[in-house]
Amino acid sequence: MSVNTSREDERIEEGVKIDTIRRLSVYLKPYTKKILVVLLLMFIIVSIQLLNPYFLKLGIDHFIEGKDVKGLILLGIGMIALNGAAMFCTKKRIRIMAELSNEILMTIRQELYTHIQGLSLHFFDQRPVGKILARIMGDVNSLKDLFNSSVMNLIPDFMMMIAVVIIMLLMNYRLALVSFIMLPFLLLGMFLVESKAHKRWQIYRKKNSNMNAFVHEDFSGIRVVQGFAAEEKTAKNFDNLLNEHREAFISAVKLNDLFWPMVEVSWGVGTIIVFWYGVRLLGTGTITVGLLVAFTGYLSMFWQPVMSLSNFYNILITNLAGAERIFEILDIKPDIEDEREAKVLPMIQGEVTFGEVTFGYDPKDPVLIDVSFQTRPGETIALVGPTGAGKTSIINLISRFYDVQKGAIFIDGYDVRDVTLESLRSQMGIMLQDTFLFSGTIEENIAYGKLGATKEEIIEAAKAVHAHEFIMKLEKGYATKVNERGSRLSVGQRQLVAFARTLLADPRILILDEATSSIDTHTEKLVQQGIERLLAGRTSFVIAHRLSTIQKADRILVIDQGRIIEEGNHETLMKEKGLYYDLFMAQFQQII
Repeated sequence: MSVNTSREDERIEEGVKIDTIRRLSVYLKPYTKKILVVLLLMFIIVSIQLLNPYFLKLGIDHFIEGKDVKGLILLGIGMIALNGAAMFCTKKRIRIMAELSNEILMTIRQELYTHIQGLSLHFFDQRPVGKILARIMGDVNSLKDLFNSSVMNLIPDFMMMIAVVIIMLLMNYRLALVSFIMLPFLLLGMFLVESKAHKRWQIYRKKNSNMNAFVHEDFSGIRVVQGFAAEEKTAKNFDNLLNEHREAFISAVKLNDLFWPMVEVSWGVGTIIVFWYGVRLLGTGTITVGLLVAFTGYLSMFWQPVMSLSNFYNILITNLAGAERIFEILDIKPDIEDEREAKVLPMIQGEVTFGEVTFGYDPKDPVLIDVSFQTRPGETIALVGPTGAGKTSIINLISRFYDVQKGAIFIDGYDVRDVTLESLRSQMGIMLQDTFLFSGTIEENIAYGKLGATKEEIIEAAKAVHAHEFIMKLEKGYATKVNERGSRLSVGQRQLVAFARTLLADPRILILDEATSSIDTHTEKLVQQGIERLLAGRTSFVIAHRLSTIQKADRILVIDQGRIIEEGNHETLMKEKGLYYDLFMAQFQQII
């Protein structure tokens, strides 16, 4: 289990909020028409709301004092009709905004997913899958309230505030100025709270990401956990992460909970001051009862947007951390990408040349040192050597999963850095030691090697590697569904399916990394027959610790400590009695 998930990814970014808001606003541009419709509906709603206090003043000062019952009834009917229209507009606005916000979230999630797919393996080497899932799912979902509030509340609340302030000043500027007396104190309090709350929400998002990473890793390796009876230990680790997650959430919420009390206290105190001052003005005859009632109505309409805006600000600092984490990923550029003038690699023959290649996953610690060799088209090359010698690094470089620090790699004379990745990798078939099957049917997994392959082609590939026989014995044959990572199949069966998938791709260069490591001896012989029949005319690189599987290779490269120390076919290397001889004899003695 990873022991560092609770300490990774803890760096906090400062001073990027304005830029983050600007970048989020870009996602609203394609929906300008819908937003204009929403704004029109909001204008209608706000206008009706602004009329309500005036109607109260009109009803008190004119119809009630004048005892005009008919006029009061007509006024009431008018208010009911207008507010009914406002309710209809509100319902319409909410529906449009729900559609709009979900479309925006889909756009962001698709953009993030597509971007991550294009990132280099170095990115995935550094991050647990759980952390990546947290970005795509949790952080994107956190933006829903932000987009809803920004259009549904922010704009109409500003419209409402400005209109109410103007009306209040026109009605009685003295009462208006008194009603604003608490506003500076509120703004100061919000500023002080926000400066700490945003950082706390950043920490919370990262703790949530750590917890997701741990859970994903734990359940992915559940066989190891249960096999070593480590349930209690992992439960304690999870409990520690859960406590950190809870404490980070509580710490952030404590500050968030201050927003509403500050607004309500300001509202309450401000209203008391207005009533106190308004009653004094009534005594002087400066204002009427109707005006005071209408003014208090407008005062309520002033503080409601203030509260709503503070709530939006609260949502902003709560969810902005999620947006920052999304853009942090989107700003990462792939280590491996097409050069500006990259060419499409034409159909290749399969000549591979390594020219004094030096490479290390950490440039300061090279895995390969001045490696040079050349293959002929259609030649089978076996890579042999102790664990960690650099065999897998060689095939990673051929596929350009990584770039060399020194030297160059050529395929048919083309530097792999000068051609497009798609045209390079589409002509390669790779079967790695870690066999991966997707959730779905066996047929779908094999067809992944050649999208759009016919059923006949799929069956032919399966027969070639002798997978057809066991597939037909399954409940639904090729339509049998495999669970995540193919857990319904044995390790050997998974490898046979993956082998059929690779062969179906009809690659010009085939790479097999420990492809037969988990297949029994009988099945291995059948697979070798399939390999000999189907790999004719293809350049192939084979990594195998079981040396009996590579005796027929055209050439064997023996690698040790990042260098090629021996080269030749099986008979030649056995005569030289070097490292290859020692490795082969050690395995032979184990078999005996």
